Amino acid sequence: MTLAKRKEQGKDVFTEMLPQAISVLRKSIIDPLFGETVMRKYANEKSPLRSELFSSGQMEQHAIRLAKSHKLTREKASEQLLKRLAENEKVLLDVHGLLTETVRVQKSIAPAGEWLLDNFYLIEEQIYTGKKHLPKGYSKGLPQLARGQSQGLPRVYDIAVEIISHSDGRVDIKSLSAFIHAYQSITTLQLGELWAIPIMLRLALLENLRRLATQIAVDILNKNLAGHWADEMTDTAEKDPKNLVLVIADMARSNPPMESSFVAELTRRLQGKGSSLALPLSWIEQRLSENGLTSIELVYLENQKQAADQMSISNSINGLRFLNNTDWRDFVEDLSVVEQILRRDIDEVYSKMDFYTRDSYRHVIERIAKGSYLPEEKVASIAISLSRENAVHNIRMAHVGYYLTGNGVSELEKISKTHLTIRERCKKIFNKIPVLLYTSSIIGITFLLCWLLLHKAYAEGLRDGKMILLAVLCAISLSQLSLTLVNWLVTLFARPYLLPRLDFSKGIPAQYRTLVAVPTMLTNIHEIEDLVEALEVRFLANRDEHLQYALLTDFKDALTETLEEDEQLLSCAQQKIIELNKKYERTKNDTFFLFHRSRKWNAKEKKWMGYERKRGKLAALNAILRGKGKENFSLIIADDTFFAETKYVITLDTDTQLPRDAAWKMIGALAHPLNHALYDEQKQRVIDGYTILQPRVSNSLPGVSGST
Repeated sequence: MTLAKRKEQGKDVFTEMLPQAISVLRKSIIDPLFGETVMRKYANEKSPLRSELFSSGQMEQHAIRLAKSHKLTREKASEQLLKRLAENEKVLLDVHGLLTETVRVQKSIAPAGEWLLDNFYLIEEQIYTGKKHLPKGYSKGLPQLARGQSQGLPRVYDIAVEIISHSDGRVDIKSLSAFIHAYQSITTLQLGELWAIPIMLRLALLENLRRLATQIAVDILNKNLAGHWADEMTDTAEKDPKNLVLVIADMARSNPPMESSFVAELTRRLQGKGSSLALPLSWIEQRLSENGLTSIELVYLENQKQAADQMSISNSINGLRFLNNTDWRDFVEDLSVVEQILRRDIDEVYSKMDFYTRDSYRHVIERIAKGSYLPEEKVASIAISLSRENAVHNIRMAHVGYYLTGNGVSELEKISKTHLTIRERCKKIFNKIPVLLYTSSIIGITFLLCWLLLHKAYAEGLRDGKMILLAVLCAISLSQLSLTLVNWLVTLFARPYLLPRLDFSKGIPAQYRTLVAVPTMLTNIHEIEDLVEALEVRFLANRDEHLQYALLTDFKDALTETLEEDEQLLSCAQQKIIELNKKYERTKNDTFFLFHRSRKWNAKEKKWMGYERKRGKLAALNAILRGKGKENFSLIIADDTFFAETKYVITLDTDTQLPRDAAWKMIGALAHPLNHALYDEQKQRVIDGYTILQPRVSNSLPGVSGST
């Protein structure tokens, strides 16, 4: 076969395949942009959450009307929000793909579509956050509506939808707080509902974006459909004018949507292209006149709709940013009725606590309210009443926390007629006799395992001395296995209990002045420089007017009472402490202290050394803080006016860090009324509370000293 013939054959094959290639290209590009399946998919979509815009005063009045209209259901709660969130995610991803494809083929998109495309990363992030903060079954625990458009959905979700609808997606903390405050003037929201407001607002905004996105998708499909017919008619008018009427007839038979996006694009593409293309425009006008409309009106409406969609998209996206950047703790506490009741606590101890302690109290109120069918505010009022009635007994019972997390919680549950779950009952029993249950569990498991093995051995013919020896070996080995097993089970079912604490983040009160003491030894000049530098680092991480820092020092053990280098080492330490005070503009030595002891003879070890080393230094420090024992130290660099005012001592090893803000947290814990040490004169010991706290100990990063 000649080369020319091969070329001719190849050209014929290409000519035959060209229509098929064009068809494939059209299916891969044109159909996804305006296919009928996509149109049908979005045909039943609801309109965006866009109602009459209200002023701040009108929003508050609407909140009152909404509260009066809400009726709760007593039926079994349903879970619809998670399913709707998944559907919204799928639709938004589909529209994002459509917008991306439209841009790829170099077709224009509306400004609202550009907003959606440019900020889609934020939408994906908010969808992920929504899934994270809306676990399965979460919405079932919220009061749900019995009627209305949001029937079967949480009441707070309907509140979020109403806020979005009447503000066009624009949300700020001031208007939101005013709306919820007005709503609660009629109906009090539960604590769980207040915490759910940001979650529900996020879901409502994503729902609104989904509806706006489907409108954008439909507009793109309509515009591309109009562009397709405009191209067909323009090409036919130029190349085969006599068949133009057939193309127009094809368009008419396809029954195109007489929507503003289609009409506006077709009119834009055909106007001014000659008299031959006036016929399709006349046909459009005829179709519109049947509904009392004109193409000019629809073009005007399309421009208005694009502007409104752009505003709604931008408001919704900015609303998502607002939700992401807002600290909701203050919002919840400002609007919570329970919070306002608990703040009536005697001496305002409740309001002086840190957020996490207050939140733990509120969780107890929620739990008791759910079990007793009393309103949360009623349970909180009962707790406050109990604390006031028993204020004369002791400082613990005068604090509302005694009846929420202390020993008085059983009394509050009894008065509230709380129905405890089986798990809660088991937990109470375990907390009453923890040691007995712990040891009996180990013994019981050991006995059971031993019995199984010994029964098997007896069946095999083992008797007498060998049986006794086997029993002893089994008891020893299986007791360790039982201990490990019980410890593992305890970690599964027992949860750590965080001590309540006061919030001293803005400053430690004068009555809780604290000294951070570091017991150590003076060995060489370089070691002293490191000790002083570490003391300065701790100070910089925990600066406070009522927080002092001290080195408690001894010389190293020796065979004689003094060594040649002793005077030089002590002088260096003294100078470094004085320089450190001057560095931070202290006129007196009132921030950094030095307490040094001389060696004493230890007959048992036959050495000269610091008396009882670390324990002895701390005992001597406690004595001097209580106004005696000053003779135990050979050198004191400190302002002794602070000694009598010092309430607590934080002891650190030389290789132990004091992380940022760790000091006030420990002091705040010991200062809390429920943690005050209760000393029994008869038993001569502390029977409740704490005199010593040991915080969590963990390893630092490689290359860094361990921290406490």
